[in-house]
Amino acid sequence: MALRGISVVELAGLAPGPFCGVMEKLQLGPEILQKENPKLIYARLSGFGQSGRLSRVAGHDINYLALSGVLSKIGPSGMNPYPPLNLLADFGGGGLMCALGIMIALFERTRSGKGQVIDANMVEGTAYLSSFLWKTPALWEKPRGENMMDGGAPFYTTYRTADGEFMAVGAIEPQFYALLIKGLGLKSDELPDQHSMTDWPEMKKKFADVFAKKTKAEWCQIFDGTDACVTPVLTLQEAAQHGHSKERGSFITDEKQGVSPRPAPLLSNTPAAPSFKRDPSVGEHTEEILKEFGFSQEEIDQLNANKIIECNKPRANL
Repeated sequence: MALRGISVVELAGLAPGPFCGVMEKLQLGPEILQKENPKLIYARLSGFGQSGRLSRVAGHDINYLALSGVLSKIGPSGMNPYPPLNLLADFGGGGLMCALGIMIALFERTRSGKGQVIDANMVEGTAYLSSFLWKTPALWEKPRGENMMDGGAPFYTTYRTADGEFMAVGAIEPQFYALLIKGLGLKSDELPDQHSMTDWPEMKKKFADVFAKKTKAEWCQIFDGTDACVTPVLTLQEAAQHGHSKERGSFITDEKQGVSPRPAPLLSNTPAAPSFKRDPSVGEHTEEILKEFGFSQEEIDQLNANKIIECNKPRANL
């Protein structure tokens, strides 16, 4: 919250219970705060939005993903849909779209001089982020897991290797597909047409049999440096140690030797300066922040005693 500065960000409508309207009960709703500062940008990030029958209902990433329509498109053929971790709704449709809304509001304020309220929610954010699905119905006309880009095509899926690892294949264009076939040691004139969907199941089995004969490292030797669009499926640890990532400095190591991605994208004039300090624990800086806003120690202690806030100072392990 920054009444004099940029924005207020409210997280609401998330599990374990409904929270829409809480800021109004605390007399901190946007109508009140924007009277004090008309330039205030007030971002409200929720699961289902500030209106509608589900606005006060709890939910999690998988629920928002389900209602967006996108979950129905993710998963293997003949099996249940499954969520891509909690990345798409929580962080993509939620946090990222909310941040984009704040940036748009900041830019608009340079023209009008006025702030505004941002109704960001994970259902609509995920749906909008996935507009490509609605704009290209021909790509998804077959059941889930049987289309070109959802694992149905033999040239756009993953294969298990001899050592139980996996390779990812994305050879859509004919010139890339030709290099895939060459690397697999197969002959194009002995295979069905690349885009013959009726032959895809048989082709996937043939490709799978070939990939299963070599290890991931052996396949990397064959395809590295080519345009076959074949890459190893790396673990998080392997990704941080991959040659390309190390050359670009894509990952950073903090003071506790924890590894995480470097901020992205890279900006030429104002590149981000990542912090190498450990992440703060929940409530570690609560007192300092409240004191900046004028709360007395007595008020902070009372809020803590009433379990309205959480204060956790790190302790030395001696």
